Amino acid sequence: MATLTYKNTSAYQLSKGVYVFIIVMLLVSSVDAQRSSQGPVRLTICPAKAGELEKKYQLMVNPEDQIDADALPLYEKAAKLIPKEFNQEQIAEWLNLPVAQFPQQQAEEMLQKYLEPLKLVARAARCKECNWPEWKPEDRSMDLTRYRKFAFILGLWARLEISQGGYEGAIIAIRTGFGMARHLGQAPTIVQGLVGVAVGAMMCKELEQYVQGQDSPNLYRKLADMPRPFVDVERAIEHEKKVHLDLPPDDIRQGQTAEDKEAGFDRVRSISKRLDNSLNGLQCVEAIRNYAATHAGQLPQVLGDIKDLQIPNDVMGGKTFEYSRTSTGAVIKSVMPKGGRPKDMIHYVIVLKK
Repeated sequence: MATLTYKNTSAYQLSKGVYVFIIVMLLVSSVDAQRSSQGPVRLTICPAKAGELEKKYQLMVNPEDQIDADALPLYEKAAKLIPKEFNQEQIAEWLNLPVAQFPQQQAEEMLQKYLEPLKLVARAARCKECNWPEWKPEDRSMDLTRYRKFAFILGLWARLEISQGGYEGAIIAIRTGFGMARHLGQAPTIVQGLVGVAVGAMMCKELEQYVQGQDSPNLYRKLADMPRPFVDVERAIEHEKKVHLDLPPDDIRQGQTAEDKEAGFDRVRSISKRLDNSLNGLQCVEAIRNYAATHAGQLPQVLGDIKDLQIPNDVMGGKTFEYSRTSTGAVIKSVMPKGGRPKDMIHYVIVLKK
């Protein structure tokens, strides 16, 4: 699995014309690996009404709960406290298990090793600002591995809580991950923005488990309140373009064609949209859970049957998600984006829990 270390995935050490594509493939590999089958995600859901939830179920930090501090020193301090024997492969293996098979005791024991850095990351995610240093083309020192480690630890925490029916705790873990993803999305480089997208995608994977939990509160309104785009890569793209303008004549990147650059930037935009579509797809699932709760446990025949809640659009197609009933439940799909692949799509197979 690729390591999110800038000096290893440097755009400025790669052959001309391909650097953005290579960075993209490396940065999203951790998310794609968890969907390696490229098949549909099966969601076995329970009906649940979409009422107004308490503040503790917010998926974003409330403004009044934000800390007037800089998050970056806290992230850096947390990174130093993570043990060198960090077992990411083991965590990834556990996160790929069904919730019923999740090893709760082993996960609790592992989380004990990460309590101190976890506390710092949770505090950092509540900070109003993350003051990233201004990046320069000659800078090869940006290490993003720490954020990947943080994301796996938060995923482990969220999954443990979900497996125990601790939905409030799960939301705290997921909210922390989304807060960190937003901080990364405010950074000046495409690389950092895409790491933010990958972290957000990992949190969406935990939400897929959450919505299947027995008696899990319906998050429709909390998902609707989340910003779209969640990670806005346009600022980083503009910064990247400015960097190109300032390059010396003999720099290898000067050999890139305008088409090469724009194709790479378009792929970055498409990956960012995948995260927005994941949030919209989950919001659609919650609207269906609400419908089932208010219609005697029945699924809608078409999404248009849902009258009391607004159904978000498929970001890739600009229209409502494709929806069809089956003999056992329903299917939600997004369109295939131009030049995309199956892993760029939302594809849920929904079954109502008996």
